[in-house]
Amino acid sequence: MRAMILDGVYDLKQTKSPLKFKDVPMPSISDQELLIKVKACGVCHTEIDEIEGRTPPPAYPVIPGHEVVGIVEDLDENVTKYRKGDRVGVAWIYSSCGECKHCLAGNENLCPDFKATGRDENGGYAEYMKIHQDYAHSIPDYFSHSEAAPFLCAGAIGYRSLMLTEIKNGMRLGLTGFGASGHLVLHLSKYLFPDTEIYVFARSKQQRKFAQELGAKWAGDTEELSPEKLDSIIDTTPVWKPVVEAMKNLTSGARLVINAIRKEDLDKDYLLNLNYSRDLWMEKEIKSVANVSRSDPENFLQIAADMKKKPEITKYDLEDANKALIDLRAGDSRGAKVLTF
Repeated sequence: MRAMILDGVYDLKQTKSPLKFKDVPMPSISDQELLIKVKACGVCHTEIDEIEGRTPPPAYPVIPGHEVVGIVEDLDENVTKYRKGDRVGVAWIYSSCGECKHCLAGNENLCPDFKATGRDENGGYAEYMKIHQDYAHSIPDYFSHSEAAPFLCAGAIGYRSLMLTEIKNGMRLGLTGFGASGHLVLHLSKYLFPDTEIYVFARSKQQRKFAQELGAKWAGDTEELSPEKLDSIIDTTPVWKPVVEAMKNLTSGARLVINAIRKEDLDKDYLLNLNYSRDLWMEKEIKSVANVSRSDPENFLQIAADMKKKPEITKYDLEDANKALIDLRAGDSRGAKVLTF
């Protein structure tokens, strides 16, 4: 099969082609596994973190990609949940132990044996991939393959982030960074909390305009102060500056939720600008989002189908994955990027 392969650590400022387009052996399935013929795979900033070594794979080579939509091509005889021809998705969660206190509580995302799709196991930048039936997700008919792909990570992690804000209807919510996850969270927030005002911080004028087109009450630059203090903010950026700037806009008792697998170190000194009395006093807090549980993509997929809101996407061919990653890193685009097959 054809696949895009990551064989080491690369600096995307120095190389434009970190992934190699190669023919590799087809995956072979075993107990309760599905063989999926991939139809679309979303492109996520976490792939950049993998490439640049902030969350490296345990071994090389590896096939990235964790927003996978495809058709069940084959299945192990012990599979009971799916049949050949079913359409399924695969998210960031590839597997977990199923036995620890976190797994038993439905928080597989915190499992010490958590394995990530496209990092710890081969993912969806390929014509085929395999997955255990318990970590595959049915895709609602309302969405095309390409439209459904961003829901498996940008949507699922956005859903988890929104739940962690503990926002209530009528409160004020901020979003700093407005890429694939940000625009889906805006849709989700307006659907679940129709009286909640949404304020967006983004460095790109195009992204700020896009946010207001989708219904944001206000959109400004990362360093701007919002016209009102906010009850919670979700940060979807890869750097530290938006975290410090966001804290200035929180009201008393408010929470900043950081939606990022890793943060880049290039601006870590910006943390020195954090001011205790201004930014943390009055019981303000910072909370991280760790991965996703099995229920997060399932819950978001159902809500997305009920909303009947489709994501804004830009399509790329599989062999153009490097260009998609470079475009994503540039950060001046609308919505999500998806590889199509």
